[in-house]
Amino acid sequence: MARRADTAETPDAVDGIAADEATVLQRVIFPESGDPQALPLFLDPEVWSWSGREETSEERLARMRGVVAVQQPKRAARLTDRNGLGWLRGRRGLRIPSYKSTSLGTYFNAFPASYWKSWTSLESVELRVQTTGTGRIVVYRSNARAVVQRVDGVAVEGQTVSTFTIPLTSFLDGGWLWFDLIAGDGALELVQADWIAPDGTPKRADDNATVSITTLNRGDYCTRLLATIGNDKEALAVLDRVQVIDQGSERIADNPGYQTAVDALDGKLKLIEQANIGGSGGFSRGMLETVEAGTSGYIILLDDDVEIEPESIRRAVTFANYCHTPTIVGGHMFDMYDKAQLHAFAEGIKWSSFMWGPFTPERHDFGTANLRQTQWMHRRYDVDYNGWWMCLIPVQVIKEIGASLPVFIKWDDAEYSLRAREHGYNTVSLPGAAVWHVSWVDKDDTHDWQAFFHERNRLIAALLHSPEKRGGRLWRSMLASDVKNLLTMDYYTIAMRMAAIRNVFEGPDQLHTDMVDRLPRVRAMGAGFTEATLVKASAEIPHFPARENKELTDRVIDPGPHGVGFAFWLLGQVSRHSRKVTSDVSVPKGHLAYQDARWFEVPNWDSVLVSNAEGSGATWHIRDPKKFRSLLMESIRLNRRYRREWDRLRAQYRAALPEITSLRRWKQTIESTQR
Repeated sequence: MARRADTAETPDAVDGIAADEATVLQRVIFPESGDPQALPLFLDPEVWSWSGREETSEERLARMRGVVAVQQPKRAARLTDRNGLGWLRGRRGLRIPSYKSTSLGTYFNAFPASYWKSWTSLESVELRVQTTGTGRIVVYRSNARAVVQRVDGVAVEGQTVSTFTIPLTSFLDGGWLWFDLIAGDGALELVQADWIAPDGTPKRADDNATVSITTLNRGDYCTRLLATIGNDKEALAVLDRVQVIDQGSERIADNPGYQTAVDALDGKLKLIEQANIGGSGGFSRGMLETVEAGTSGYIILLDDDVEIEPESIRRAVTFANYCHTPTIVGGHMFDMYDKAQLHAFAEGIKWSSFMWGPFTPERHDFGTANLRQTQWMHRRYDVDYNGWWMCLIPVQVIKEIGASLPVFIKWDDAEYSLRAREHGYNTVSLPGAAVWHVSWVDKDDTHDWQAFFHERNRLIAALLHSPEKRGGRLWRSMLASDVKNLLTMDYYTIAMRMAAIRNVFEGPDQLHTDMVDRLPRVRAMGAGFTEATLVKASAEIPHFPARENKELTDRVIDPGPHGVGFAFWLLGQVSRHSRKVTSDVSVPKGHLAYQDARWFEVPNWDSVLVSNAEGSGATWHIRDPKKFRSLLMESIRLNRRYRREWDRLRAQYRAALPEITSLRRWKQTIESTQR
């Protein structure tokens, strides 16, 4: 049971809610911009009905008194945005009209009790709620199975501070804490609320952080991000410095918003300009600068094209200070253009095929299903890595294991956490800490120049960290991807992937120099491939009558060939794509929308246009038996070769890892590429 302190109604007691900032684990906050898209992440102003009917007056009264627990709703009718947004009173406050209620059981305002129980020294947590007016505060908890239970409740009237102390003894596998506010016959106003560490809770550290942002020609995004951080003084208070590693040709210092960012950060901004050596080069420069400065206990890596909830910075630093041991603390990723859409919650490695991916649903819309309705989210998830869109790394870890692997754009973040874990340092993806990032919905970077880096960096990371003998099923996964791309006549992608494998055989010592000019070389490879050119002009894209589409008529999605039939289908397609083309391929015979261009549909064509994921153009795929045969044999040969030489390559790369990731080696690379 929770211990509830007596409510206080004197002005002095109300003023006394301002606890020592070092003890505040989570502030209850609301979006300053009042963005209706983001509102479901902060506030849950809903009218719940059960069995399709409205509550009776007796049921409403019972709920206000806290006699019944909130049930899992069968149906929810969201209040209009006018009501939800109209309740906001600045960054910390909320005014609830009479006889209305709202829940703070939301992504940003519920307390992820299981994560604090599992990773930190916290044994209990205090909830302090300052209110004005008449109503009730009801505290709830969930367990790992998403069962909701009422913890405590109190009636409030006038100016009141209510304190609840809640033990964390039953949150090992999952569970959250939150509270609801229910207005009485007058309005109830939330002045502020905080989740606080009880006095005497031991801390491992009391460190601040340096934020490091790597940017490349994204001045508008980056200056807005800097200003957002600077304008939240509580977040800025836990930062020693904010540094920007500018690798672009368009200098951020020349952006119109730069001076505003400088002013907001109040002397804490440091701008560093260097040549473009990729994200890993920018982040490694940030690590190097932070270690050399010697003032911060952590570095927080941020992408330049994100929007951040600045409270996330304060929460990540606070969580890291309370962790039992130095821990990498990551933030989640939401969709910048659909802000209630969660993209990345818990991610890890599928060891047999050595492929990254989510442990949880890849997209979740909080505008459709809130935290209480989302059963899987009440369980605690331990991760293998966290993306560097937002990731806190203890300086102690950098000093021990070095900086990023010198690879361009892919796998650097995943490899770093895997390397850290081998040295005894864990990674936690912390709920309630997040950024909004341009999503992957309109991207398919496995078919453009990035395919080289996907393939090579995945293979290198597997050589360094795969626990499977000779890489397990990695070769089968890579070969299967090659065959799919060959059958879809995407020969440029296969050529890049073969170049990637050959580059791995050149050894680890060349990675630093390769990083400098590999990108233009990869792009130059597209000159001999029709499908490498994106056709954007609408006049060059012919239109064709829609083919019969079963999915459009009865909504049955064709899963493609499978089972015994798949082998016969595959043999038939390989035979067909290996033979001479008898039809005219000088013009496209059709145009497939991106969602229709499945791996088992495109092979049926000899010449076809395929739209890209973002809908900005199309690529022309032409069947070429000579390229098909040559690239298929090369894929089989190279995939067999690295599997055959796995032990030698593994030993070579693991032996070189401490040197190629060392701060000293990175400093040499940075100095050699200075403009």
